[in-house]
Amino acid sequence: MRRSLVVAITLLAVAFLFVGGPSLLFSPSADDVAPEEEERPEPNIVSVEDSESGFWPYLNAREAHEKRSPLNVVVRGETDRVVHLLTAYGDGDWEETDHDHFDAEELVGLADNETDDELANGNESSAPSDETLNPVSPTDIPWSHADGTTRFAYLDPGPDEDAHWTTETLQLEDGEYYGYRYHVRVYESPNPDDRWLVMQTHSEHFDWFTLRHRVDGVEAAQSRLERDLMAIPGIDVQEDVQRIYLDNAGPSDADGWAAKVDLTAMATASVAIGLAARRTRRTDGASQRVVERADREVDDRLTDVDRERLAAASDRLEAGHLILVATIFAIVLGVRITGIALDRTVDALTAHMIAALLYPFIAVGLPVATYAIANGLERRLDAAIIASVSLAAAIWLDYSLLGVDVLPIDVIVQRALVVVALGLIAGGAARRATRDSRLNDMLAAGIVLWVLVLGGTLLGYL
Repeated sequence: MRRSLVVAITLLAVAFLFVGGPSLLFSPSADDVAPEEEERPEPNIVSVEDSESGFWPYLNAREAHEKRSPLNVVVRGETDRVVHLLTAYGDGDWEETDHDHFDAEELVGLADNETDDELANGNESSAPSDETLNPVSPTDIPWSHADGTTRFAYLDPGPDEDAHWTTETLQLEDGEYYGYRYHVRVYESPNPDDRWLVMQTHSEHFDWFTLRHRVDGVEAAQSRLERDLMAIPGIDVQEDVQRIYLDNAGPSDADGWAAKVDLTAMATASVAIGLAARRTRRTDGASQRVVERADREVDDRLTDVDRERLAAASDRLEAGHLILVATIFAIVLGVRITGIALDRTVDALTAHMIAALLYPFIAVGLPVATYAIANGLERRLDAAIIASVSLAAAIWLDYSLLGVDVLPIDVIVQRALVVVALGLIAGGAARRATRDSRLNDMLAAGIVLWVLVLGGTLLGYL
């Protein structure tokens, strides 16, 4: 029992250091994802110039005035023509998808927390004035139709009709459903004589441990869509592209400003648009000479006691430890890669079918494989630490490959608990833990925690 407590405390420390610590340090929106709830004001309709109609600058999962998903792009032009440009042309191959989408979170951590902050009237004057945006050439990344979860927009046709809720006219996506994607919802003017569309765009990734899309933010996606709209031939960036203030800052990284692109002055209807942009990635490396010099410096600083400790740790290393590390990495990254590959290549499989096929590798495959491999290891603490650190490292590598650098608090907690549970399973499977009984307190605690965490997540409790 005493040894089990030592292992459990060690695993909690590992979970905090390798999951909670980095997340809290490098997730800038962790403190802002769940603003306190306040009384909801009456909706303020944003009017589009030269038209009587307007819109409330947020979307919602239900017909209620909750400040959830901020609208962030406005396009002036004939509705049919704008939609045609967005769906029919581009540098890439535009293909319609048949995704049967899961419910995506509206914004980071805001699915269960409503934000209704009334913004100060002085925010507009303190924010930058309308500014011209600089054009960026489009890339070859294709967009495609998306069948995402329905979100409602509140539109006002003008003085002769009542404002009402409506669903999207069109949805687009760029990226991988089971990886990282940019998602756009498009809503057309309720008045046929007016010529405008309003859009909400955000970036999101699929979370295999929760079977949900997690929205990472809106700013990067908004900039991406701005650049693509500015790349339309015939657009005068100085005259046709501006920033307008919609006073809808607050959720995630939304700053209250929207891009406004005017297509009404374009001379011809047949122009090409490439809706795509470069996802910036930074790669850092060091030369072999620098690495060798660093190795020499580390070696010079090691004392005889340090070398003895390293030698002892090396003697405790078993082939099973390396197999356990490789197996955990293979399952976590293999599910991600296989999901993307199946979504790309097998048209007969819907999104739900792919999830049903691959999720068991996470929910059952990880603990079963960990138990089977750890059962051949000698020491409980070694097996527990190897399994938990490997899972934490695999999770962070998965996020790194997706380009995700912001995590909400609920995801941090869930991942930490999963890391602890797998470590307990590995420690409880080691030979020294199973000398008296196959089912020991450490293994039982790990299995129960694993089931409760994943089951609670799927049922919406985590």
